[in-house]
Amino acid sequence: MALALSIFVFLTIVVIVFAFGAATVAPSSVLGSRLREIGWQRPKAQAKPAIRERIQQALDPLSRALPVSPTDVSQTRAWLIQAGYRNAQHVTIYRGLRVLFAALGFFSVFLFTGFDSPLLLCGMLAFGFFIPRFLLKKKLKERQRRIRLGLPDGLDLTVICVEAGLSLDQAMMRVGQDLSHAHPELSAEFHLFDLETRAGKPRVEALRNLAERTGVDDLRSLVGTLIQTDRFGTSVAQALRVHSDSLRTERRQRAEEQAAKTTVKMIIPLVLFVMPSLIFVTVGPAVIQLMHIFLPVAGGKR
Repeated sequence: MALALSIFVFLTIVVIVFAFGAATVAPSSVLGSRLREIGWQRPKAQAKPAIRERIQQALDPLSRALPVSPTDVSQTRAWLIQAGYRNAQHVTIYRGLRVLFAALGFFSVFLFTGFDSPLLLCGMLAFGFFIPRFLLKKKLKERQRRIRLGLPDGLDLTVICVEAGLSLDQAMMRVGQDLSHAHPELSAEFHLFDLETRAGKPRVEALRNLAERTGVDDLRSLVGTLIQTDRFGTSVAQALRVHSDSLRTERRQRAEEQAAKTTVKMIIPLVLFVMPSLIFVTVGPAVIQLMHIFLPVAGGKR
């Protein structure tokens, strides 16, 4: 009797433990969900933020230390957009980098000279402060140059698409797809124009945003031509063809201007590097011959 009672108690405990474990592990169990809510289940490790987010978090306090006016912020944002940095966080990164470079320049001079040379400290502070702006302007001009070079090709493709029966929006979308490898900057701008028109923005406003995002004079004149064409109802293909011819003429004139400037730019290397070599080659033997002639005579007179 005692053996049967012990076996019954043992089986009862096993069944209770098994039922409790099954109820805890089961996904649809109410008991298991409550136990997981109170912390029985180990919390999942949070994913580490990306490197870009870490940089932004590190530079955010530095950017707040730089007092700027709203006009300066809008101008900086316009420069960043024209350089290809369109996210709002890029303004924070840019301002933080300016403060960081200025601090690095100041402390690098301070560690070696201390306060013995305040002019050098102020100079390095200003130099570090303006390095990011110099790099941003260089990036902006390089991107504008690439857009300016690819614009005539894009206009030719747009003329072909419009004459084939496509509308201006569809033609620019197709040209943006075709120029994705040859001219990626111009392709990205046409893609943004297509997204704005699809979102319901008027074509005139989307074209003006296209000109403001790039800051290229040729593209701004093209936008003005397209806006007038859309307003007066004239032929888009004819306007694009005339504007494409004018852009090609302007590009040829720029190339001729750069070629004409090369003669003036070559004067400095010619004077510094070529002229001394020519002088040594032409006058050197004559000087050596004169030295052989006059040195013995001068020695005999003594």
